[in-house]
Amino acid sequence: MEKYIDAFVTAFNGTVSWTWKSILFEVPWYTNYFWGLTLISLVVWLLEIAFPWRKQQAIFRKDFWLDAFYMYFNFFIFAIVIAGVYKVLGVLFTDLNITVKSLALIDIAHWPMWIQLLVFFVVLDFVQWFTHVLLHRYPFLWKFHKVHHSVKEMGFAAHLRYHWMENILYKPLKTFGVMILGGFEPEQAYIVHFIAITIGHLNHANIKITWGVFKYIFNNPVMHLYHHAYTLPKGTHGVNYGISLSLWDYIFKTNYIPEDSGQVLIGFKGDDQFPKDFIHQNTYGFKKGQR
Repeated sequence: MEKYIDAFVTAFNGTVSWTWKSILFEVPWYTNYFWGLTLISLVVWLLEIAFPWRKQQAIFRKDFWLDAFYMYFNFFIFAIVIAGVYKVLGVLFTDLNITVKSLALIDIAHWPMWIQLLVFFVVLDFVQWFTHVLLHRYPFLWKFHKVHHSVKEMGFAAHLRYHWMENILYKPLKTFGVMILGGFEPEQAYIVHFIAITIGHLNHANIKITWGVFKYIFNNPVMHLYHHAYTLPKGTHGVNYGISLSLWDYIFKTNYIPEDSGQVLIGFKGDDQFPKDFIHQNTYGFKKGQR
């Protein structure tokens, strides 16, 4: 038991220390996710201001500050809180002789770096696409995912407005994706993470981007707006599940873009009764009778 406690404390303190050092610019710039996230957010926000798609939408849109809080909470505060738990699980798996090599299908460690990054990006994006489908398909998971869909005006910060329980599902499945690659994460994986943040911010931003012919590969704000649409095609649990890549939606026929005016009512049935503050939004999914 003592080693599990030590593992928890060490991981918790290490994450706190790293986050603080990031704020103080005491880590390598390419691994400084705090200021990287901040810079990307400012750039995309400036694009929203300069080239607004929905011109009637205010610069400080509805729930702007709530979403900004979610952004830093989910990216840093929750990461600090949960770091120790993941470390303990890692020690437990080691004790049970379960290693990251257990599910390895391919080993990309000796491939050219650009191919490593590409495969890493594609595999993890598919895992996240599949996880996203589950969040919509199963009522228990949808209760938590409602937090993300409670956004009523779309903007860049809505990207990271989600219930912390989603991390409980996403993290193990993303780890599963890494295990498929032989437990290998490219040394330059930070490139993939920053690209994913940028694409996610753009997809939720109040700007109109379609990528032309590349819309069949990369997700975009027009496509993702319909993912948040209040009214969905009959018989579906959702559409346009893509995270960074739209590719999966076109392959599995979950793509849906009827028009591109940007004037789409977003949310879900009953969202007028959904909590408006952070605390109650994050306790909503645990209450009995909530659907």
